[in-house]
Amino acid sequence: MNNGATFLIQTLFDLYIMAVILRIWMQLARVDYYNPFSQFIVKITGPVLNPLRRLFPSIGRFDIAAAFLALALMALKFFILVHMQLGQFPYSIIDLLIASVRNVLTLTLQLMFWILIIRAILSWFSQGRNPIEFVFAQLTEPMLAPIRRIIPPIGGLDLSVLVLIIIVQFVRISIS
Repeated sequence: MNNGATFLIQTLFDLYIMAVILRIWMQLARVDYYNPFSQFIVKITGPVLNPLRRLFPSIGRFDIAAAFLALALMALKFFILVHMQLGQFPYSIIDLLIASVRNVLTLTLQLMFWILIIRAILSWFSQGRNPIEFVFAQLTEPMLAPIRRIIPPIGGLDLSVLVLIIIVQFVRISIS
């Protein structure tokens, strides 16, 4: 089995699934639609999501079509990788579905982790004028605000990001 091909398949699928997850998360957080980063995510996910929306309408702000797409892409990724490795697919559809849900959740938590890390690093250098930083703030602020109510900034040092990173990593490790 070619390790290069495996790496390429995993990377391409994971990057696109992350874009779909970001699309769901941005809709739930009501991120500024006209932000250039938001527009990028909309443009790369739109061609696949728009036809799916005819089959799977949204429920409130939750995009069922995007959730289905993320799960379907994860299942396809597993199918391709296992088939490449074994020459067959020895697992049931239920096993594939469970693995897909679990791995989409893990990928979502990894995405949250990296967005929190990038947001923390950008806060040291940036003045908040970067469009990506603005989107990351809109995505993470609903989760950070409750933590700040419990643990207020100490001497100007905001520990809420660190606490959320620890929680995200704990949950990620627990479901892995």
